[in-house]
Amino acid sequence: MNENCGVVAIASRNRAAESIFLALMALQHRGQEAAGIAVFDGGIKNFRGLGLVQEAFREFEIDGIEGNVGIGHVYYSVKISMPENAQPTLLHTHAGDIAIAHNGIITNSEKLKEELMEKGHIFYYGNEEEAIAYLLADYLKDRSVEKAVKQVMKKIQGSYSFTFMIDNRVFGLRDPLGIKPLCIGKFEHGYVIASESVAIDVLGGEIIRDVEPGELVEITPDGYKSYKLMEEKHKAHCFFEYVYFARADSIIDGIEVYKVRERLGEILAREQPADADYVIPIPDSGRAHAYGYSKASGIPLAEGLMKNRYIARTFILPTQKIREKLVQLKLNPVKSIVDGNRIVIVDDSIVRGTTMRKIVALLRHYGAREVHVRIASPPIIAPCYFGIDMTTREQLIASGRSIEEIREKIGADSLGYISIDGMVRAIGMEKNDLCLGCVTAEYPVKIEGEKFRFQERIEKWEED
Repeated sequence: MNENCGVVAIASRNRAAESIFLALMALQHRGQEAAGIAVFDGGIKNFRGLGLVQEAFREFEIDGIEGNVGIGHVYYSVKISMPENAQPTLLHTHAGDIAIAHNGIITNSEKLKEELMEKGHIFYYGNEEEAIAYLLADYLKDRSVEKAVKQVMKKIQGSYSFTFMIDNRVFGLRDPLGIKPLCIGKFEHGYVIASESVAIDVLGGEIIRDVEPGELVEITPDGYKSYKLMEEKHKAHCFFEYVYFARADSIIDGIEVYKVRERLGEILAREQPADADYVIPIPDSGRAHAYGYSKASGIPLAEGLMKNRYIARTFILPTQKIREKLVQLKLNPVKSIVDGNRIVIVDDSIVRGTTMRKIVALLRHYGAREVHVRIASPPIIAPCYFGIDMTTREQLIASGRSIEEIREKIGADSLGYISIDGMVRAIGMEKNDLCLGCVTAEYPVKIEGEKFRFQERIEKWEED
């Protein structure tokens, strides 16, 4: 399971590209397929490439890129094949140069593209960011930036945290439900907006606050301006940011991610106890959860699975036989911990079940007497439509199956998930302020054929 993207914006008294590069390195976990940087130097210039951040910009001299303001993006997609498909997306319009970096999914993007083509717009990239740039340019004809952005927000549905530039002006925007994270920070040379606070940390800066849902923020080297454009009765923060996606050292909406994961493990241990000799995390995503489980249960924590951090990504492995050995290429048991012992393995989630089944079999092969699986999120029973790569129920092992049937599928001696209420307590938010669509099948944004969670959504906004 992968997150869709990470975004950053910098307004600096020095060249911005190097700071953007460092911030993207800190956000690398949010996307590994491509990266891009757009800066203003007389006009907006775009630099994009495939691969990890250091691979994507190998052809460019980062310290030679001029421009004191810019935005950046790290990308995850199973479809990306050329640098031109990476973000930021840049359009030269009658309203000026517009570059957009996006984390999330616009659920009505096809309809928007059809409407824009009927008006005469020609799509080069064909992506939703291009549609948003055209919409913004059209609305900028007779409106201020903030009023134009508000009109765009009325037209688009889904999840989004944007960083974008209109010529040399730099902005960040978060959707009215706050599904995707976005925060503001200050560093030595200026101001930054980023998907996570770790991007501010790497610059030696300090987080100021999170961008509020429905808020537009403009940054300059000397400060920032805020425009609250929309406000919903409820929020819908993605709970998986806390469970899995965000780096454990990030702070999102005022909550430290590591502490949430530790609490998830503690609550999981109380809700789903096990009689075992060791608690073993699935590295690296299950580590904090396993620590909490060990602390609450009293069962010793042991690093019983070692991760190979240099393994190639699956899609570039040369043969099917090698790809099928991926689990043991990535993870290998510590025999003295596993052999003859009862093991509790703790992870953040089970999506398809394929990897967990292979891990359980691997531990048994190396002599585990019992293997108990504990999961720090509720069963994933429904697709995510807001930027996570699990979009069909057929992919999900928990869809239409009981816990006992899932246990049999993965081959464990026992299987336990944290409850939804237990997870909500661990995060420390109100249940109505979290997006729980993939574990409840009720969504905060209307999706055709799916249950709509918030019946009292504000559908009409007053004009300024």
